[in-house]
Amino acid sequence: MDKFERRRDRFALFDSMDSPALNLCFTLTLPDFRLWCRAQGLAPFHVLLCATLRAVLKIENFCYRIVDGEVIRIERLRPSFTVTNVNDDLNFAMFAWSDDLHTFVARSRAAGAEAAGMTALNTQYAALSPRQAKEQVFVTCIPWLDFTSIQHPTATLAQPDIPSLAWGRFRDAPNGELTLPFSVQAHHGFVDGLHIHRLAAQITTELTTILQLGSE
Repeated sequence: MDKFERRRDRFALFDSMDSPALNLCFTLTLPDFRLWCRAQGLAPFHVLLCATLRAVLKIENFCYRIVDGEVIRIERLRPSFTVTNVNDDLNFAMFAWSDDLHTFVARSRAAGAEAAGMTALNTQYAALSPRQAKEQVFVTCIPWLDFTSIQHPTATLAQPDIPSLAWGRFRDAPNGELTLPFSVQAHHGFVDGLHIHRLAAQITTELTTILQLGSE
């Protein structure tokens, strides 16, 4: 926690505000991994989810949380994301982490299908302890829209310590790349614009590594 201690005064500043949330929406440029996913039989959303969460774990500022008034650093994540069910209502999918890409994607797809098949709200997250609940990053995908801003809900306005991430419609780009709108909400006491930039760069690195290893 040495790195956090160096910014504890910044944390105190923003944490004292009515809402310390930092929201930033930007265009993320990635290698176009869709054809590779198709060849591997992997859905692009779940591959990008894996790359994104791997990146989160490597940017320390996105791993700080507040538990019982104290700042901690989490060491693992419980992947989760939103889906729509048969009634076009939102639901939540959650599954156990795996370092193996194919296992991660298989679990992610199974959890998504299960949540999508439920008409009642999936309250699996409610069984987590307060400490376990902090091992989440809230993820949503809005593939129909090329959005330019988004406001994420927070359970407590004054404590948005669990980051919220969203991305939208893929767009073809030159030079074998694609672009998509990407949104990050995080506690400004932990995360600045520089850390969001580093997260974006790390997602690109993680995705590039997945493609390179998968092509060997």
